[in-house]
Amino acid sequence: MAPSPRTALITGGSKRIGREIALSLAAKQIQTVIHYRESSSEAEALCAEIETMGVRSWLLRADFAIESETRSLVENAWQAAGPIDILVNNAAQFPSDRFEDLTFENLARNLQINAWAPFCLAREFAKHASSGLIINLIDSRVASFDWTHVGYILSKNVLAAMNRMMVVQFAPAIRVNAIAPGLILPPPGFEHGYLDEKVRTVPLERHGNPEDIARAVIFLIESPFISGETIYVDGGRHVVEYPPEGARRHG
Repeated sequence: MAPSPRTALITGGSKRIGREIALSLAAKQIQTVIHYRESSSEAEALCAEIETMGVRSWLLRADFAIESETRSLVENAWQAAGPIDILVNNAAQFPSDRFEDLTFENLARNLQINAWAPFCLAREFAKHASSGLIINLIDSRVASFDWTHVGYILSKNVLAAMNRMMVVQFAPAIRVNAIAPGLILPPPGFEHGYLDEKVRTVPLERHGNPEDIARAVIFLIESPFISGETIYVDGGRHVVEYPPEGARRHG
């Protein structure tokens, strides 16, 4: 009897980095449950593309601003596709705010979407799975700061801390790792020139692309003795000190 195919749940899987991860997993014959919030047409198109590759996929909608929808996503994925082997926490919001403008409401919203939702999903995954892999997408700037997206980077630092705790809490059955992307895509609403302006901060003097993140995901899936690792996919940007953009000095 042939072994059952592996299945991954990818949050925010319909567009951008999530889409490339889903396609790369399908190329490895890994089935995908693609979560989305608003991008239904993109999700349906991606699902159809994956089906042409001879791999099954499913679509599930959930709004991570609604606690009940967050908590039920893993159970719904299990009911739709059967056992889930891999959880990729990719979904995030990326609003602009500066240190002096940050409000509690904005910080709370970032924390709910970017940290609390991945934590809840990981915890639910661990309740259901007898073994598996969790991959949390954080941000290479957890090693420094992002002065123009303060609420966002604070929430990603919280997720990075949660990631380390999950490594211990879910062992030995479940491996937990993080991927920290650097300059991969411009923020929603920005042109590609946004990246060209930032490459001066990257030792490799270029930006990456979604395929770079997908390759890191595949590497972690295929490396059964790696847990507790954070892979920086940022061209070395996280080790370089450069003038903090957007910071204001007082004194």
